[in-house]
Amino acid sequence: MMDWLIPDWPAPAGVKACVTTRAGGVSLAPFDSLNLGDHVDDNPVAVAENRRRLTEHFAIQPAWLQQVHGVVVAHADPAVVATADASWTATPGIACTAMTADCLPVLFCDRAGTRVAAAHAGWRGLAAGVLEATLDSLAVEPTQVLAWLGPAIGPKAFEVGPEVRDVFIAQLPQASEAFVPSHNAGKFMADIYRLARLRLAACGVTAVYGGGLCTVTDPRFFSYRRAPRTGRFASLIWLER
Repeated sequence: MMDWLIPDWPAPAGVKACVTTRAGGVSLAPFDSLNLGDHVDDNPVAVAENRRRLTEHFAIQPAWLQQVHGVVVAHADPAVVATADASWTATPGIACTAMTADCLPVLFCDRAGTRVAAAHAGWRGLAAGVLEATLDSLAVEPTQVLAWLGPAIGPKAFEVGPEVRDVFIAQLPQASEAFVPSHNAGKFMADIYRLARLRLAACGVTAVYGGGLCTVTDPRFFSYRRAPRTGRFASLIWLER
């Protein structure tokens, strides 16, 4: 049986969103079972069936992306697999989609319920400005934007080197509060949720919800750090028809 999370945030009534879990698909281990990634060496027939089940259940048209840890934001188009790490739409029934397995998925909507977007933010994309680029694509005032942070690697599992910390602090000094020394000398534990909130706040977006789930420790989700050969789950947002 398919299982998913519904974001708990004050989005307008016509804005719908969900996050899939590992449950409800046909893929075999180690991609069991609702793997939606077609780039992880899973059986393409199984991936196609998993995507069909998702599409049929919610009566949506997901706009899948070829994600590359960049900052390109595509206009969501179910007929085109764009090379991008975020997408936006104002068309009902088309779902902006971000696939992850530790990276941070961020869903956006405007308070009027006329535009939605989804971004895939690993630390490289986050540092490069994928969230800022996604905000720009919505073309509304930041005070009119709501954001929701989906399941990602948690602060107790995300160990990084000093070069990662340096990149964020050079851009935003307050980012120092998102890093604490690791028990491994010279390393730091990074809070990707905190980093996202700080960057969104710097843009004027303060209505930020979600966060707190850790893909590494929560077996409901695929996690690349837990098992490098694994699948991908999806965070989707769309306007109701």
